[in-house]
Amino acid sequence: MTDQFAEPSSLGAVIIGRNEGERLVACLASFPQDVRPLVYVDSGSTDGSVAAARAAGATVVDLDMTLPFTAARARNAGFSRLMEEGAPEFVQFIDGDCVLQPGWLPAARMFLIEKPKAAVVCGRRREIHPEASIWNRLCDAEWNTPVGRAKACGGDALMRTAAVREVGGYDPQLIAGEEPELCVRLRAAGWEVWRIDQEMTLHDAAMTRFGQWWKRTRRAGHAFAEGAAMHGAAPEFHWVTETRRAVVWGLLLPLAGVVGSLVTPWAAMVFAAYPLQVLRLWRRMGWERAVFVTLGKLPEAAGVVQYHLNRVLRRRAGLIEYK
Repeated sequence: MTDQFAEPSSLGAVIIGRNEGERLVACLASFPQDVRPLVYVDSGSTDGSVAAARAAGATVVDLDMTLPFTAARARNAGFSRLMEEGAPEFVQFIDGDCVLQPGWLPAARMFLIEKPKAAVVCGRRREIHPEASIWNRLCDAEWNTPVGRAKACGGDALMRTAAVREVGGYDPQLIAGEEPELCVRLRAAGWEVWRIDQEMTLHDAAMTRFGQWWKRTRRAGHAFAEGAAMHGAAPEFHWVTETRRAVVWGLLLPLAGVVGSLVTPWAAMVFAAYPLQVLRLWRRMGWERAVFVTLGKLPEAAGVVQYHLNRVLRRRAGLIEYK
């Protein structure tokens, strides 16, 4: 596959992971040999991930685990090593539980070449086993974002290294939502973010329990609140709407229904808003997703409350991991 790229050093990759096992092996194997440097950032694995990465020809960065871990810090560490080893023009960021789809890198690289103002390009991320659980199917549907100019990307994306360096990389303090926050700063600096109609990666969410979905959704609420606190002012209004929806549907309406019922039983009618909301969303996204998008406002609100409580208490937020 060495003829896919005009310059072998023009494209590198940063992979982050911990105890991904065979998923990491598959991730590494999905990269062509001419994508170098290939940097793997490990955050304390005990399953042989480091040895597997080295065997695949990747440079391994052992993240300092005496410091609070965030995926953003891991990506920054990988990016720094990438710049030391070759400073390619483009970098593919990817999580260790994902595999690249054939054709993605040539298409994405060509897109960035043809659009010099584009800093980020992403494609269709799919769940590898959507049939395994409803939670996996919800992930797959969540990632089916509109094609075209976008506001943000997810953890998998091809980026222009000059743009990432210009804005200082990811914010290492964020425990979630670090990619959209980076995109906010990139767009403020005059860069563009795009989603193209191209298969990009397969992801293994491995969610089989309701509790995993709840934690993942709570993490999203935390990211909404923190993102709104950082960039919620005009003209960006970053995640302000998402935070308000979580607070209204996940906190204020339930509170009004419960407290109001102490005064009059008619107050319980407020809970009728939820099935009505499901019916409204059902026409657009189907009943399964409509139910859980509506129900998801409860853990999202919990994440919002968690963020603001930590902020008031000046307490550092811990990771919210679902697997």
